[in-house]
Amino acid sequence: MFDKFFEDFEIGQKWKSRARTITETDIVMFSAFSGDWYPLHTDIEYAKTTLFKQRIAHGMLVLSVGTGLTRMEPEIIVANYGVDKLRFIQPVFINDTIHVELEVLDLQDKGNGTGVVTTKQQIVKQNGEPAIVGISKALINKKAQ
Repeated sequence: MFDKFFEDFEIGQKWKSRARTITETDIVMFSAFSGDWYPLHTDIEYAKTTLFKQRIAHGMLVLSVGTGLTRMEPEIIVANYGVDKLRFIQPVFINDTIHVELEVLDLQDKGNGTGVVTTKQQIVKQNGEPAIVGISKALINKKAQ
């Protein structure tokens, strides 16, 4: 999605990423990196006693993987500009496969050679159910004048 300059975006454009399966290794590595060893993510026996009946991936892990699935070209994207109205609406379990869907909602020219592209972002599971939804913003370069 973020492989074209600001002027090349249009409101209503949609993009779908490739998919990736969330593994137990992902959860262990994310726990080690973040320090988040909450038992819902890491303790099989504890997770059996919860609403979910099994371990779930950290919401921030899923969001991070979604970022990695989004195509970004360094000479085009300047920075992540923020996320609004982020919601974790479905759990992602070990061996669920996710992909990202983006739809351009707004374009704001910053007047300094960049613009902000606002998208509806959904991280969707293999069954078509969104796991995470939000409004994401990216600061994008304009074409050289």
